[in-house]
Amino acid sequence: MGRLMHVATCALNQWALDFNGNRDRIVESIRIAKSKGAKLRVGPELEISGYGCLDHFLEGEVYESSIAMLQQILQDESLHDIIIDLGMPILHRGNRYNCRVVILNSKILLIRPKMHLANDGNYREMRYFIPWKKPLKVEEFVLPDEIAAIQGARKVFIGDAVLSTNDACIGVESCEELFVPESPHINMGLNGVDIITNSSGSHHELRKLETRIALILEATRKNGGVYLYSNQKGCDGDRLYYDGCAMVIVNGQIVNQGSQFSTTDVEVVTAIVDIEEVNSYRTSPARGAQSQSAPEYKRIDVDFSLGQGETDLDLDVFPNKAQPLRVHAPEEEIALGPACWLWDYLRRSKSAGFFIPLSGGIDSCSTATLVFSMCRIVYAALKEGNEQVIADVKRICGPYHHDDNWLPSSAKDLCNSILHTAYMGMASQSSAETRSRAERLAKDIGAYHTDLNIDLAFDAQRQIFTQATGFEPKFKVHGGTQTENLALQNIQARQRMVTAYMLAQLLPTVRQRNNGGGLLVLGSGNVDECLRGYLTKYDCSSADINPIGSISKTDLKRFVRWAANSFDLPILDEFVDATPTAELEPITADYVQSDEADMGMTYAELSDFGRLRKEKKAGPYTMFCRLVHDWKDRASPREVADKVKRFHHFYAINRHKMTTMTPSYHAEAYSPDDNRFDLRPFLYPSFWESYSFKKIDERVALLEKRAKESGKSQ
Repeated sequence: MGRLMHVATCALNQWALDFNGNRDRIVESIRIAKSKGAKLRVGPELEISGYGCLDHFLEGEVYESSIAMLQQILQDESLHDIIIDLGMPILHRGNRYNCRVVILNSKILLIRPKMHLANDGNYREMRYFIPWKKPLKVEEFVLPDEIAAIQGARKVFIGDAVLSTNDACIGVESCEELFVPESPHINMGLNGVDIITNSSGSHHELRKLETRIALILEATRKNGGVYLYSNQKGCDGDRLYYDGCAMVIVNGQIVNQGSQFSTTDVEVVTAIVDIEEVNSYRTSPARGAQSQSAPEYKRIDVDFSLGQGETDLDLDVFPNKAQPLRVHAPEEEIALGPACWLWDYLRRSKSAGFFIPLSGGIDSCSTATLVFSMCRIVYAALKEGNEQVIADVKRICGPYHHDDNWLPSSAKDLCNSILHTAYMGMASQSSAETRSRAERLAKDIGAYHTDLNIDLAFDAQRQIFTQATGFEPKFKVHGGTQTENLALQNIQARQRMVTAYMLAQLLPTVRQRNNGGGLLVLGSGNVDECLRGYLTKYDCSSADINPIGSISKTDLKRFVRWAANSFDLPILDEFVDATPTAELEPITADYVQSDEADMGMTYAELSDFGRLRKEKKAGPYTMFCRLVHDWKDRASPREVADKVKRFHHFYAINRHKMTTMTPSYHAEAYSPDDNRFDLRPFLYPSFWESYSFKKIDERVALLEKRAKESGKSQ
């Protein structure tokens, strides 16, 4: 036994239901940990099945397949001489549990079910699992025949217990248990548990990492101890990107931290820790007094040592030093998170690349820039010799060049094989400026670009309607009504969607790509426009996936401005400075369509509405009461009331659009995603007749009366 212990945690790019692939990545991580001298390895939550199986967790086959993978891991003798903390679903006495299975030398030491399940926001664990509601209790778990044969026993313990090795005590908690007020690590620390593992399935959200890490650091800052945080990384099959950042913490200080975003499927983070530092940190009399009244855990004895006595005498082996937390700026998070998500989606979908309708505006520009960012990340991984990335690039891009071993010479070269763009203009609506910006952006990032007009399709659709009804709709600037104006705009928008999908399906064939293939159509609707409903249903917002659908206009502008310098793309500054416009109405000498004028509110105001609605759980009246103070220097109470009412009116009448929105990368806490994150009705009663609006009017009247009386008294 020795005081120095080598431990390992990891971030794995697992994929829901990819049992064989998940097993291989788990095994690789264990072998890497062993090669670095680690005696304890911790993996992500539900790593065998993948975290994002969703309703598949209700299927017995998922549990049978997970057991089969566990059997193969137990039978692999090359994985001996290291304690392995695995994540998998377990069926026990008719109940489904989200579990950690801790093994050593082909034997199960403990099955530890999750006690507090994540059940808000994007998480629905209570839909598939039940929490272990027996704190400090264990039961006997009956092993399946194939596992019992390896174990040499029919039963093992399942429940809330800790492991006592020859030189340390190890406790286990999972993801959400860190975030609840009464976390298991509190009593574990008071019970003298030296090392606590946390296996997570935490997704990326802008500006979220510091909050998460603050809780992780707090877990051992008061009570001392070693904390091993493991997390999944990558897109495992849906809207979320799990952002890794595996780390080792000792007594509230980070001693090693992994990457938050990368194309590396298996990342192992190791550290040498001095267990005596934990003992000395816990000498506080107050902690000692509280430990006497803390509930006691069952300790399962394990005849194994984490420390090696001879290591203590090796002067080249020493504990990792504390280091500061590495956090990306929000602009970098946008550049990295959605880009890595796009790469995972592209390679796992077996598609031939991406297609983006470029409008010359900042939203489609942002989407294209994210693909270019992806190409930069992938090209950097190629230069580093990442074998998985090399194989994926050859498979996706080689057919364009009729060479199975083709590799790009630059990120721009890679982008030319992966990204296809098109400007779909209208002679009377589209400006020379937007057409030029789209073409020059495509050229600067290397995209394969097509320029076309859709006038013929638009005119044909309008003529079909006129022939059928005898009525010829006109634009507003030509004397038409608002209804006619919107209908004609929608024809253009939907025609672009149809054209986009045709181009996506056939451009690889046009380019003579071996075996053809299809492109994934990328959407470019931002979170604020989705929230307001400022889009046409089934227009270019309808796509296969959308990397910016949960990012605000404000953040997108900051990202594009940042990318102009960081990616050496000065063309991007033109997009930031341009006035946002849909260009769906004819341009005249005295009229050019403007998005913010059409919406009746600014993008910054939309962000305020969104955060109050979702994050602060504010209804119309509560929102008004907050904003009448926040906006007092720029708007009167009546003006604030008008904006709040206008927002809720359009939110209500357009909510139905969210039921059909393209699956988007989740990045923002106020995302209006109707499929999982933001569940609301899509048929609302009229807000104009609501009790909330009546209360707003009453409050405005009181405020105006008070202001008038105050003016008289002065």
